[in-house]
Amino acid sequence: MQRAIAGYVTYGGIRTFAAWVLLSLCAFAGQASAALSVSPTTVALSAGTYVTARISGASGQIQASTNNTAVATVSVSNVNDNSATLNVFGNGPGSATVSVRDARSHVVSVAVTVSGSNAMTVSPTSLSVVAKSNAILTASKVSGTLTASSSATGVATVSVAGNVVTVKGIAPGSALVSVKDRKTTVNVPVTVTATSGTSTSGGKFSLLAWNDLGMHCMDGKDYSMFSILPPYNNLHAQLVNAGTGKAVTTGVTLTYEAVADPSGSINTSSVHKTNFWSWSKVLYGASPASDVGLTGNPVPTLVAKPMALSAVNGWFEATALPMTPYDDAGAKNYYPTVKVVAKDTTGKVLASTITVLPVSDEMTCAACHASRPTTETNKARLAAKPAAGWVNDANLEIDWKKNILRLHDEKQSGNAVYMAALASKGMPNGLYASALAGTPTLCASCHASNALPGTGVTGISSMTSALHTKHSTALDPTNLLTLDSSTNRNSCYLCHPGSVTKCLRGAMGNAVDASGNATMGCQSCHGNMSKVGDPTRVGWLQEPNCQACHYNGQRTTSAVDAAGNLVKPTDTRFATSPDMPSKGFSLFRFSKGHGNMQCESCHGATHAEYPSSHVNDNLQSIALQGYAGTVRECTVCHTTVPMTANGGPHGMHTIGSTWVSKHGDMVGGSATNCAACHGADYRGSPLAQVKVARTFSIEGRTQSFAAGQNIGCYDCHNGPRP
Repeated sequence: MQRAIAGYVTYGGIRTFAAWVLLSLCAFAGQASAALSVSPTTVALSAGTYVTARISGASGQIQASTNNTAVATVSVSNVNDNSATLNVFGNGPGSATVSVRDARSHVVSVAVTVSGSNAMTVSPTSLSVVAKSNAILTASKVSGTLTASSSATGVATVSVAGNVVTVKGIAPGSALVSVKDRKTTVNVPVTVTATSGTSTSGGKFSLLAWNDLGMHCMDGKDYSMFSILPPYNNLHAQLVNAGTGKAVTTGVTLTYEAVADPSGSINTSSVHKTNFWSWSKVLYGASPASDVGLTGNPVPTLVAKPMALSAVNGWFEATALPMTPYDDAGAKNYYPTVKVVAKDTTGKVLASTITVLPVSDEMTCAACHASRPTTETNKARLAAKPAAGWVNDANLEIDWKKNILRLHDEKQSGNAVYMAALASKGMPNGLYASALAGTPTLCASCHASNALPGTGVTGISSMTSALHTKHSTALDPTNLLTLDSSTNRNSCYLCHPGSVTKCLRGAMGNAVDASGNATMGCQSCHGNMSKVGDPTRVGWLQEPNCQACHYNGQRTTSAVDAAGNLVKPTDTRFATSPDMPSKGFSLFRFSKGHGNMQCESCHGATHAEYPSSHVNDNLQSIALQGYAGTVRECTVCHTTVPMTANGGPHGMHTIGSTWVSKHGDMVGGSATNCAACHGADYRGSPLAQVKVARTFSIEGRTQSFAAGQNIGCYDCHNGPRP
């Protein structure tokens, strides 16, 4: 995408000739004043690598652009007053010119030369094979032994002989074949088609994509002390053939790529925005390449990358995308956008969409654990002070982490289980000394977390239990109440992403009363802090569900009862799928509904349910149906709208003008079933609310409804039995 600022095309796009002339003139003027400088002004690198240059003497916003994105792309980071870091990424062999510009239109040019990469390549880069037949992938520049694996062996299997990978089509579907040598992993999307016909017949397709959580958290810029969570976003998507009204899983390939949001912000790299890759081996036992996540998927760039079909879940996915909340201009953006494209086996684009990969580094303990002056009197902050004193590190992000490690060592010094765990980790002198010596720790290596399966030490409490139980009795530094006694989300936001990020931004998070006060907080669904930290609770899996608030035609504002337990009504009209993702658990983010579509595909992600308060979250629903909100228009997924009284989502009837003209025949002489949504008095309820202004032709007259109006029988008739 091109990003236009003050009439000029900046990095992320290819500059037009006219813009190039203007920027060249600006460069001459800028260099004459010597206000802006870049060192060095000539760089050479290999494809697949990056180099940095120092920007100094800048005034105001710093922008960077390249005249050949096929050769190199650029970004700006570490912006500080009048200086910054220029990051140049080599995409392919050739030459390019990078222009750096400040607010005074001073421009400095940097000559870039990119040589060919010695990394392994695989040809072709995508593959289509007919079921029960074979196709070949050929690897070049192989270092060491070549291996290959398939993400879905029920769709395709692989075998390796020398530098050749043979792919055998088993059954129609999509798989991702990973080809690896000693240094490089190359993922090749494979589509297996039936011997005759595909699922892509028909003229209209709709693509729905979403992230599985309303906000993914990462530790931030620094991983040198300890880590709670890595950069790890999951992208899911489903394609619908509107001709058949069915989800498509065969005969198609899906890809993802970075795209600018309406403000022009774009995020195409992460490696220079955090030191995660410097510590990933120590913390997570993996050494992914720069800008590649822990499962082998790269950060979205301007080059489309493949998604893989999850046969178990029925969606396409790209997992562990290493996103950070900093865009390519160095500005904070917690809601970077990504474009998903679906193509058939001929390469024809069937549909595309734009969704959000939310990420926050606001998961911080600084409110209490940051070093304080000697005059500090706040009881909450003094309680967090290590006995050995505050660390007082100049780096604020490292400072509070050091304080926590020091305090943790002090509190657990007499704990035999803790000392044994330290010994097993090779850290006999404690976590603090180990981090200072260059070995940070992964918190989940001792405190088990279902966010990072396979972690934990027997005898040590889980991550969610340890943190929430311990802090339930801690004081809120803003009001000195215990965190357990708080009834608003502000106490949760002391640690979780909220006060700035605004994680809880969906329909429920934005619900307010007549005075404009929020009617729902974190505790409304999760209960208080000690309830969340209950040692018997299974973190990340034992979560609130939809039916706890949505049942019997109601929309309540609390999912828990007076004892703090989850409400369990018998009405399952709006219920999450049972035993998803595993027996005994029922999670919204794994649940399916109408047409075997995922609930999140139409309702939006957890904590960001449509309509969201953030514009980027709403881009997809607006593009699909013309307005922000739950994807509810039948025409999104159906070329010909089926007439049904109860076959729609959650047992709904068809909506729109066709239903208005024929619903009398569909309802017949009984309106009892209508009461669930239209109210016991048939005068309307929030479940029968129009989300956008409508006008219908009714028995020779025109009837209009305003957005937000609750529809009942009396709006058009003299009651339910006119």
